[in-house]
Amino acid sequence: MADFSETDLRIRPERPVDAAAIEALLDHAFGPGRFVKVSERVREFARFRPDLSFCAEAGGEIVGLVRLWDIHIGAIPALFLGPLAVHTGRRLDGLGGRLVAHAGAAADALGEGPILLVGDPPFFERFGYAVPPTAGVRLPGPVDPKRVLARGAAGPLAGPVRP
Repeated sequence: MADFSETDLRIRPERPVDAAAIEALLDHAFGPGRFVKVSERVREFARFRPDLSFCAEAGGEIVGLVRLWDIHIGAIPALFLGPLAVHTGRRLDGLGGRLVAHAGAAADALGEGPILLVGDPPFFERFGYAVPPTAGVRLPGPVDPKRVLARGAAGPLAGPVRP
């Protein structure tokens, strides 16, 4: 990956033409183990939201990605965040955080409900995500409950994650 200045970086909506570059980025970021994670089970049934999914591009190359998906938690409409992927050459410059904040702001602008994710609490707590509202959430597979976070919930979330 070439070295690009911050002025070369832009966050833009994901497009269908990005599919091959996105798959390459996901393989680079997560490897084949990404297919066994509980988050992948959610994405198998959730409805993809291209209007809330964004690529970070530098010099014509996709260097970051964040996607949102429609789900329900029990009866509550919500969004599921993931994957969040950043090329290793950009992991220390705050790009992942910029993508999370951008996707959250876009969801807020549309009046969307809570956003659920499985991730690292110290990273995501900076963006308003927390573990406590998710104590009653049931994901479609085993997961460490300390890594299930949500933001924007009016109260505790409970029930299975479903389409």
